[in-house]
Amino acid sequence: MSKAAVLPSKGPLLSGKGWTVFFVALIVVCAVAPVLNIMVPTGSALHMSDYAVALVGKIMCYAICALAMDLIWGYTGILSLGHGMFFALGGYMMGMYLMRQIGRDGNYKSDLPDFMVFLDWKTLPWHWTFSDSFIATLVLIVAVPGLIAFVFGFFAFRSRIKGVYFSIITQAMTFAAMLLFFRNETGFGGNNGFTDFKRILGIPIQTQEMRMTLFALTGLTLLGFFLFSKWLIGSKFGRVLQAIRDAETRVMFSGYNPLGYKLTIWVISAIMCGVAGALYVPQVGIINPGEMSAANSIEIAIWAAVGGRATLIGPIIGAFIVNGAKSWLTVAYPEYWLYFLGALFIAVTLFLPDGIVGLVRKWMARAKAPSEGRREARRSMAAEQGVEPAALAPTPQPLGVEPKGARA
Repeated sequence: MSKAAVLPSKGPLLSGKGWTVFFVALIVVCAVAPVLNIMVPTGSALHMSDYAVALVGKIMCYAICALAMDLIWGYTGILSLGHGMFFALGGYMMGMYLMRQIGRDGNYKSDLPDFMVFLDWKTLPWHWTFSDSFIATLVLIVAVPGLIAFVFGFFAFRSRIKGVYFSIITQAMTFAAMLLFFRNETGFGGNNGFTDFKRILGIPIQTQEMRMTLFALTGLTLLGFFLFSKWLIGSKFGRVLQAIRDAETRVMFSGYNPLGYKLTIWVISAIMCGVAGALYVPQVGIINPGEMSAANSIEIAIWAAVGGRATLIGPIIGAFIVNGAKSWLTVAYPEYWLYFLGALFIAVTLFLPDGIVGLVRKWMARAKAPSEGRREARRSMAAEQGVEPAALAPTPQPLGVEPKGARA
């Protein structure tokens, strides 16, 4: 008879150092970065350029996707190669709203978006019905990726599709969606997608204040999702997810139904990617079907692997490191970037299976090991002599005074 699955013990939300780092990041996002961009003169070494703001804001959107990947891959054992689709869907929902905000400021001075006028559309397609409402757009950013993830996940998990088969199916689904969005008759701009955004909520999108608002909002969303993920993983729900990852059959025999747990975390991760895509589009200024490419979805998995799976903070670090390197290499050595990415993934798989965070933890454990060994030896000696461990420690002497018996 199988033993009941043992759930990992629940710990605090964040340690003291963790809360310190969290509040430092919060201050940087909400106060330091805006001051360095808006108030510090352009010629100053401390000035944060508009390019740097856009780059960091974009990477923070990617970090949300990496965090979502960690929830399903690191903690549940489900490798998705299709999360780029959910990211793009959230981006398209926001892009539709931004295109409607252009109004008659487009090249054709029409109420319809320019690409529709060019393609001789007479009216808006039915799926653009609520695109002029910001509230409806916010609902769609959550609902569309969530609903598609629910339908796909329900049939996949109910059929008990696992491992590489599940990964291949998610990639095929994303590729099919990309081909669909490339078609002009779908009403999503074809291969050009959406661009030339003018304003959001009636406010010009290119102003410094709006850029910093989007930057701060992205940072707050990332920090909020991190806290939510930390709480979720520490709860009973999260501990069941980890048990499913390690021994799904044993979890079933213990009275838990993995379908509901896997489907819930799958939908949550898809919604997180959709929100990231919605924050990405106004900062980058474009969304097209290329965001659904297989390479983009694979990169999300690489960020999680490089930083360290099942750590939450690791995928965020991996997203910043990989995309920071990408921004530099695609300018300095554009022809070698893909080779570097492939070599990085192979190196991490072979030599750093626990990622950067795992490597740091090993270093810290090794540094702590000698002192722990000395303390253990002292405890053993004390037990043999029948004295308190503190009695074995040398008595501190005043400076310049030799201990008794030193000149015997």
